Amino acid sequence: MAELTLHELAPGGQTVDEMAARVAAFLSEARRSLDLALYDVRLPGPAGDLVADTLRDAAARGVAVRIAYNADHDERMFPPPPRTAPELIEALPFPTAGIPGIPDLMHHKYVVRDGESVWTGSTNWTTDSWTLQENLVTVVDSAPLAAAYAQNFEELWTTRDVSDTGRAEPARLEVDGHPARAWFTPGRGEDLSARIAAAIGRARRRVRIASPVITAGPVIGTLAEVAAEARVDVSGVVDATQMAQVFQQWGGNPRSRWKIPIVGSVFEHAEFSGKPSTPYTPESIHDYMHAKVTVADDVVFAGSFNLSRSGELNAENVLELHDPELAERLAGFIDSIRARYPRTAGAAGGAGRPAPPAEPHGGRP
Repeated sequence: MAELTLHELAPGGQTVDEMAARVAAFLSEARRSLDLALYDVRLPGPAGDLVADTLRDAAARGVAVRIAYNADHDERMFPPPPRTAPELIEALPFPTAGIPGIPDLMHHKYVVRDGESVWTGSTNWTTDSWTLQENLVTVVDSAPLAAAYAQNFEELWTTRDVSDTGRAEPARLEVDGHPARAWFTPGRGEDLSARIAAAIGRARRRVRIASPVITAGPVIGTLAEVAAEARVDVSGVVDATQMAQVFQQWGGNPRSRWKIPIVGSVFEHAEFSGKPSTPYTPESIHDYMHAKVTVADDVVFAGSFNLSRSGELNAENVLELHDPELAERLAGFIDSIRARYPRTAGAAGGAGRPAPPAEPHGGRP
């Protein structure tokens, strides 16, 4: 039976060395192959040495190791993300590939081990991600699930083109005896937003959301309706700094301005908190609210996917899991994050003033 392990990350809840040890333990069990698709890799010092040495050791004992990473470009609409140093990755003694992110990101954070196990979630491989942000790591031992991720990795590796990946129909799987699916974007991006929105619309007890931003049309429309009708307990948490930037962008774009009152209605009628993270610069600390989890009754959607239009167009992955115990645990995780921060100011708090820079998630809010 497929087994699932969660690691919920909170600011100050774990050290960079502890996280490096978890990663190294997962990697060190490889016997045949390791395929890594990583958006951001910046681990200076002993933690980075441990991860790199573990990968070198795997390659030296005959494990086929490959790393695909997001290749940054100056043409980006948003400021460039914290820059993975390609020369450091490419100096490793196994094949690597930079995946161009024009205009959309290779935003995965997953590892496929031996075609049998998957490490995935919202967590980049950086010091700040591991110590300053809210994040989730999901580890699943499942050959069928690993096959879905392996197919996605081969698409990235072969095409070197974000837009040409993620088109496979999500197969029905089982994880810990419960129904599951693996979703990949951009090929299934709009379908995924619709799937999450439908789950929110069907909920009868609770909806819990953690997402740095919430901008996808189907999701915000359904959330606004469900929250306004007060037929279900709806609450969640966003990154307040990044949402302020989104409202500012929408206010200056006639084609997006319609979203402002809809999201404002969500924040008015539902209990959403907002983390006042540090405005983005390449040199600043990156302490975002970075978890990406939706719980609708007993259904969980967890992965690298922001509930955003950009998320639909990036290369992302999400696990859909129908599991009451898991849903209860992750609803509690979201509530614990929400309790740390003030209620979000909504549209009035973000529109009409200069927007602080935000972590890039692609070019389409």
